Amino acid sequence: MTTTTELIVCTTCRPPGASREGLAAGEELLDAVCWAQADGPASAMASVRVRGVACLGGCSRACTVALQAPGKASYLFGDLAPDAETARQVLQCAALHAATADGQLPRQARPERLRGGLLARLPAPLAASEA
Repeated sequence: MTTTTELIVCTTCRPPGASREGLAAGEELLDAVCWAQADGPASAMASVRVRGVACLGGCSRACTVALQAPGKASYLFGDLAPDAETARQVLQCAALHAATADGQLPRQARPERLRGGLLARLPAPLAASEA
């Protein structure tokens, strides 16, 4: 069953030592993701909602993105380049997440640029009846 996965891109990410002037690398990645989503296959992209947030807390591991959906494991990835190929692979990974029942994304199933840089994998929240 495909559900909607939210792909969250940190918009304030900057590589260590980068100037605070100009567009942040995170904004560049968000722009690239939005362009890639517009160019991607409609069937896969319909299951991914993209948004930017001011900080995901991975400041030393820029650029960072997160994947989350109700009832599924959530992921936080870092060390991502703000380029078109990374954007395509991030969207591909988000579509894979949407297509899984539990959100689990084994390392070998993830696109190449998301096989490393895993900062966190959180289990799905417990349902109220399980708490």
